[in-house]
Amino acid sequence: AFMSFVVLTLTFRLCICVRARCMFVGMRCAQIIGIGAVCNFGTEATKFEDKFPGIDLHLLTLKTNFNFPIFREYLMALGICDVSKESCNHILQSGPGSSICIVIGGAAEALDAHPGTFDLTLKNRKGFVKVALQNGASLVPVFSFGENEVFEQAANPRGSKLRNWQTKLQKVLGFSMPLVRGRGVFQYNYGLMPFRRPITSVVGTPIDCPKVAKPTQEQIDLYHEKYCKTLTHIYDKHKNVLAMQRKKSMKIM
Repeated sequence: AFMSFVVLTLTFRLCICVRARCMFVGMRCAQIIGIGAVCNFGTEATKFEDKFPGIDLHLLTLKTNFNFPIFREYLMALGICDVSKESCNHILQSGPGSSICIVIGGAAEALDAHPGTFDLTLKNRKGFVKVALQNGASLVPVFSFGENEVFEQAANPRGSKLRNWQTKLQKVLGFSMPLVRGRGVFQYNYGLMPFRRPITSVVGTPIDCPKVAKPTQEQIDLYHEKYCKTLTHIYDKHKNVLAMQRKKSMKIM
């Protein structure tokens, strides 16, 4: 029902070997509440198993989300795990097809999630590449168009008092607190429900990584650059159809 409400779509242009371990790395799947990530990769709302047979995918989230009773049980029922290095390695080493989905930008990127923008917190995020190399897992770029359109966020440019306050809270709490406005149940002017806007998650071509027990910084930088280029290619290829309301081009920060 929720999938129909926000109009979710999972698009792919690849074939993944069922024997491979994969990291579905979605740069635009998180943002405010991660609708695209949860529905497309944490549930069968868009029939993930039919599109990627043999892939046992686990969506990963912040460890702090497991501190809340009931919500914790809900996450565990969906097979969602915490995004610690230990969890990543355990899942990727669990057998053929065992894969994980990580939203790299996370809490920091959520504070830049404004309609019509694509500011990615990625330039210095390279830990996921190291994990992929250590496990010989393929990096699978995912770009989720429309995530930033489902909520409006109060203006918080970097350096502003609001942004400084949000950053300090993030460091203390472990998660960010963007000030957002959505819609209500029976009206569209205000509320905490997401606006009914389409979200399309595009899965790119896998980047095969060799298994290296102790990858060098040069190797990590090389595959990080490959990942960024592939992600940029996905954006450039689909932006004129799926990001027609964009205010500026994608920016990697």
